[in-house]
Amino acid sequence: MIESGRPRLPRRYGRGSLVRLSPVILTVVIAGLAYATPPEMAFSRLLPAAPALAAAMWPVLPTVLLGTVCLVLMIGLSLVFPDLGTWWTAAGIIAVTVAAAYGSHLRLQRERTLFQVRLVADAAQQVVLSPLPRRLGDVEIESLYLAAAAEARIGGDFYEVVDTPYGVRLLIGDVRGKGLPAVGAAAAIVNAFREAAYDEAGLVDVARRLDASSTRYNAAFPPDGPMERFATALLAEIPHRGGRIDILNCGHPPPLLLNGNGLRVLESATPSPLLSLAELLGGQYHVDTFGLEPGDLLLLYTDGIAETRSRDGEFFPLASWMGGQPPTPPRALLTALHRDLLHHSRGRLDDDIAALAVRLGRPREAAPAADPGRPATGR
Repeated sequence: MIESGRPRLPRRYGRGSLVRLSPVILTVVIAGLAYATPPEMAFSRLLPAAPALAAAMWPVLPTVLLGTVCLVLMIGLSLVFPDLGTWWTAAGIIAVTVAAAYGSHLRLQRERTLFQVRLVADAAQQVVLSPLPRRLGDVEIESLYLAAAAEARIGGDFYEVVDTPYGVRLLIGDVRGKGLPAVGAAAAIVNAFREAAYDEAGLVDVARRLDASSTRYNAAFPPDGPMERFATALLAEIPHRGGRIDILNCGHPPPLLLNGNGLRVLESATPSPLLSLAELLGGQYHVDTFGLEPGDLLLLYTDGIAETRSRDGEFFPLASWMGGQPPTPPRALLTALHRDLLHHSRGRLDDDIAALAVRLGRPREAAPAADPGRPATGR
């Protein structure tokens, strides 16, 4: 799965090591200027800034040690320049060092809390968005997930792919809302799909199971405010022998199919009701069938992709972007999509984003039929 985040250089080779040494560098620069310039310029009065800066990135003990070094330097400078106002500056260093040590302690506590929250978020992500296999039979699969709530790591978008006796079944959807409040509703739908995809012979029955699960969850955990909680979803089934794809669309953006004939939008003739709204809108589900040949590339996505805006308010041109892509593996397609989305939005996402890229490989070879006129041989 491709996730949001920037690659980090090892600290000893990256800019992080230089930043962490900046309080020491600042101390050396201030002390050097105080020694090399006339006493009237009083650069030594800037020494309290060093422990204050250290509090933003160092633990308590190193911060206190740096404050002590600054105090010793101030006393040493006073021996060279007796009229520096040593005691006032020394008192300032002591006061700032004590405050910096306390600030460093509070910062470390917040970092530990945030670390624990991220561990919980990662565990929740493994439940809602479990890692997908790269290949199921003849179907290549890759996924992309970008959460708008960066600290939450997960949101209301969801997807799942399972290999069943009826073929490879895919689910992608979007719970109304974003961030942690939508995670529980997404988890209920995904868990229901994991069971129903194996049990139910048709996509219509799978959709009914998802709607029932979503409705029960909303009844048990009512949403805040007057608005109902609902979800769009798209169910797809690719038979093991390929040749077609069946799609049941519950108010979700239509998939995009790219092949040698160009780009095709797989619009449903009759959309099905959104999840948890079937009773209100009528529980009539419809399955559409489209051709799918080896080498065809399919993109399933949530509306956060098509609604990604640039700074001037222009939506990301997903259809034209997809139509201009060369034949490529699913992973390369989503890597390019991830890059271009961040470039288009200048790194700022206003909604959760999820996508599945699927490519059909060669059809499975059928087992040769036995010759009825020839007796079977064995040992």
